[in-house]
Amino acid sequence: MDFSEFIDFIQTGAPVPPTNPAAPEPSSVIGAALPRIDGPLKTTGSARYASDYNFPRMAYAVPVCATIASGKISSLDTSAADKMPGVLLVLHHGNIGPLFRNASGGRNSENRPPFEDETIYYWGQYVAVAIAETFQQAQAAAAAVRVQYTPDKFNVATSLDDSIPAIGAPGGPRIASHRGDPDAAFHAAPIQIDQTYATPAETHNPMEMHATVAVWDNGKYTLYETSQGVVNHQLVMAQVLGIPKENVEIISRFIGSGFGGKLFPWPHSALAAVAARQLNRPVKLTVSRKMMFSNVGHRPRTQQRIRLGATPDGKLLSLQQDYRNHTSITDDIRENCGEATPFLYSTANLQVTSALVRRNVGTPTPMRGPGAVPGLFALESAIDELAIKLKKDPVQLRLDLDTLIDEEKNKPFSSRHLKECLLVGSEKFGWAKRNPEIGSMRKGDLILGWGVAVASWGAGRGGSEASVLLRADGSARVSSASQDIGTGTYTVVAQILSDKTGIPVNRINVVLGDSSLVAGPMSGGSTATASIIPSVAAAANAAIKVVLASAVRPAASPFFGQDPDTLTMTAGRVHRKDQTPDSGIPFQDILRMANLASANGDGKTGGHGSDTKALDYSMHSFGAQFVEVEWDPGIAKLRVSRVVSVVDGGRIINKRTATNQMAGAVVMGIGMGLLEQTIYDPRNGHPINDNFADYVVPTAADSPDIDVHFLDIPDPLMGEYGARGIGEIGLAGIAPAITAAVYHATGVRVRELPVRIEDLLTSKVQI
Repeated sequence: MDFSEFIDFIQTGAPVPPTNPAAPEPSSVIGAALPRIDGPLKTTGSARYASDYNFPRMAYAVPVCATIASGKISSLDTSAADKMPGVLLVLHHGNIGPLFRNASGGRNSENRPPFEDETIYYWGQYVAVAIAETFQQAQAAAAAVRVQYTPDKFNVATSLDDSIPAIGAPGGPRIASHRGDPDAAFHAAPIQIDQTYATPAETHNPMEMHATVAVWDNGKYTLYETSQGVVNHQLVMAQVLGIPKENVEIISRFIGSGFGGKLFPWPHSALAAVAARQLNRPVKLTVSRKMMFSNVGHRPRTQQRIRLGATPDGKLLSLQQDYRNHTSITDDIRENCGEATPFLYSTANLQVTSALVRRNVGTPTPMRGPGAVPGLFALESAIDELAIKLKKDPVQLRLDLDTLIDEEKNKPFSSRHLKECLLVGSEKFGWAKRNPEIGSMRKGDLILGWGVAVASWGAGRGGSEASVLLRADGSARVSSASQDIGTGTYTVVAQILSDKTGIPVNRINVVLGDSSLVAGPMSGGSTATASIIPSVAAAANAAIKVVLASAVRPAASPFFGQDPDTLTMTAGRVHRKDQTPDSGIPFQDILRMANLASANGDGKTGGHGSDTKALDYSMHSFGAQFVEVEWDPGIAKLRVSRVVSVVDGGRIINKRTATNQMAGAVVMGIGMGLLEQTIYDPRNGHPINDNFADYVVPTAADSPDIDVHFLDIPDPLMGEYGARGIGEIGLAGIAPAITAAVYHATGVRVRELPVRIEDLLTSKVQI
């Protein structure tokens, strides 16, 4: 069904044909909207986050931060601090001892270990850390450390228009993707769009700030962390500290969100560990909200030139995206803005280039939807401008440009239902009622604007291990060295095991967040759920196999002497395959008959590379975002009032947690579109809005009506359950849908985020 046919269905009142015939019926646990099993722990305050851990003889660490953006330390005087009450130690370059770079597996946030030299690369860089008996004493000691600097030239300019060499020259842009002759096709195209779009630096601001509690005991570290990847954290810290991996344990049971900022270890972790070792006592280091803006990453600023060449009927002849992002002086962090560009729309001629611009700021790091989210702001904004120039409906243009082949890789998609997302979203939003004229839609004294954009995110799946114990008391335990960053991993893991065994979710103990467990995946890139599900399923199958083998051995068993292959386990009961579960007996009775405390099973599954069939396909999630804004020119007030979000994210395991993820991402997208921007002071490099009073994030009052829909079509190449990650895709496409809606309401095209009221004061649209 194309868009015109869809409009006919709406206008004639005829029912819209099903766009999702493959959606599975929810079982009692899979696809159901179950509450989080960790919810009671969090609402009662029983869940312990990193900074909640306290131990006897705990000491407290407070860093000293640089007050210049570039230069060298000329002197560092700790004499006053050393004499203050309760002060135990002040660490700095002269007494930190050896810390090492990471080069043998795992990823660190900054290649340079803390205090490696006395060079300053960005404002806020740690130059010392004071450790004392109390937090207040450590604060006072840190303030008493006197540091003198020899400043050097620096650059924190928001513009990324520095002279960059030509493609192929040293330091010049890289060609990230290329096919055909895009330049010639663009210049020959009768319809052209050539615009530059920019997104600002944004700072992760999770509720829980970064923290480390370090315990040193007889040559071994236990680090209580705010980590999105406990296994990676263990690998990296072992190398930085110069000790064997088995001498480092990372514990991160609960995380108050991370949005990518907690994926990789930051320097404060090593500082706390060294302090614990030197003092031989536990040390707690909590990063302040102010430090969160300089020391633990951010989304870098991007500038993207988009050139589209098209025919008058909307065929895309050429697509070019030349993007650059800022990075730090010491690390090459590339924001992959062209992640979705090569495969999103059909075109024979395409080129994506990437360049880095160095700035005296802390090292950037992934932020929810890294690359694709700012990249789609530029691409989708340009597509909207193309639709307007063609006088074509922006939904219809996207439907016309849809493709079922990844033209970059010349491979079919494992599952691509972008067209269905657009059609379902159009119906739910009421797009057929849209008047395309600028400022034409009213709601009382308000001018309405409607915008649309599509979304995409990679369908990642990594290797994972899990262990399952089916216990003789009828309960179960499942464990893996993954973590739950607040997205519902505890609950999803319990659901998979319950589905496999029939054991109720409330009888399953899920253990995560400890590197001493079998290796689990990171919680990043929307890959954790898709990665851990296959290993949990495999471990459950292995444990069930032990139960079935045990059922034929005891003489008291009704299955004594039978072939285990004739048996199965359903709803927690062992029975013959040719009979119903009611004919069998509970699995715990089998274990007791066999004198077993538990039946154990381990599962180990690989990522995409381990599945050769998956290599023949391009694997991504897709979505469509529809946004309504309300513009009141009388008082210059702009608000996002309504969002409809439709996602093709594979099979949905838990509708409640998935919907929460999408709704939270939508609100985050409103922050990106209208509010958020980290501003660096050109005089000293200081992030001047480094607090929640000046760095504005959306609140409940800014949240619109959010209507989330999932196609719920399993991806056949994502394992038995066909689930893909969905966290990031909820943010993708929101910002360009907002700016498209703003243009529809005001006639003002905003190409640099966030949208500012002063941008809209030029609007000629009046009530």
